[in-house]
Order: sequence, then structure tokens, then C-alpha cells
Amino acid sequence: AWWVAFVTLLALVSAAAFRSSTGVLFIPIETEFGWSRAVTSGAVSLNLVIYGLTAPFAAAIMERWGVRRTVAASLTVVGISSALTSAMTAPWQLWLLWGVFIGVGTGSMALVLGAIVANRWFASHRGLVTGIFSAANATGQLSFLPLIAVLAEGPGWRYAAWAVAAASLALVPLVLIL
Repeated sequence: AWWVAFVTLLALVSAAAFRSSTGVLFIPIETEFGWSRAVTSGAVSLNLVIYGLTAPFAAAIMERWGVRRTVAASLTVVGISSALTSAMTAPWQLWLLWGVFIGVGTGSMALVLGAIVANRWFASHRGLVTGIFSAANATGQLSFLPLIAVLAEGPGWRYAAWAVAAASLALVPLVLIL
């Protein structure tokens, strides 16, 4: 059960990091493409709306497809969407990739994932595990955002998008195995 909790924690931390990474990428993307703040912040607003709309249905999806397949599919969607972001050329692509697809992917790994895992795999330590999973949101932002900022500042925002893609896709085998 603790291995399942560890992989769940990684997925929750990563989902929080992926969802919040756009804040670091705003200025480099706006500068390169000449897009307004309304374009980039609109995509992030759409992301949050889709995240919020997806999260309540994540439990039903996990019940129907299983936790493993749902989380693996969500991480894959986030990874592919982030990788495709590096090839975007128009605002609608940002809205579709970050707003819709990453919103759905991260929304499907919302805190309901932690609740399901804690309830299914833990009886005596359920409160502890739930508390650890609750801290994943802040941990994800604190652990990944500095790395994403360094990449966006140094080699460029595309490297940061690829890092998000690589991290997301690297978790898929762990989820499928454990």
C-alpha cells in the first residue's frame, strides 16, 4: 500500500506542478509570439475551469476504468499536450493544449485520486495518507516551479514544456506497474 501511496503522491505533486507551470511561461510565450496577456491568461482560465469541471467526475471515471488506467491516461494526455505546446504557432493551440487537454489531464488527477487511494488501500493510516496527499498541491508548485523557471529563463520556454512532458510521461510506467 505504501508503494501505491508513493506513486499517487508523485502523480498528485506532478499534476499540481503541471497545472501551475504556465504562470512561469507567460512572459516568454507572450514575448516570442507577441500575444497579449488576455490570450495567455485566457488559456489558463480555461484550464482552471476545465480542471474544476473534470475533477468531480474523476472519481466516476476511476470507478469505471480503474485508477491505474485513468491516472496513466491523464499523465499521457498532460505529457503529449505539453510536448505539442513547443510546436504551437497560434493562440487557439495554446487554448486547446493548455486550456482543454492539460485541464482535463490534471483535473482527472485531482485530490479525488488521493481520497480513493487512501480509502481503498489504507485503514489504520488513512488520516496520515490523506494529509500527505493534501500537501501534494503546494509541494508540486514549490518543487517544480523553480526548475521550470530556470529552464524558461535559460534555454527557453520550450525546454520547460519538454521537461513537463518528460516528467509526466516518466510517471506512466510507475503508475502502470505499481
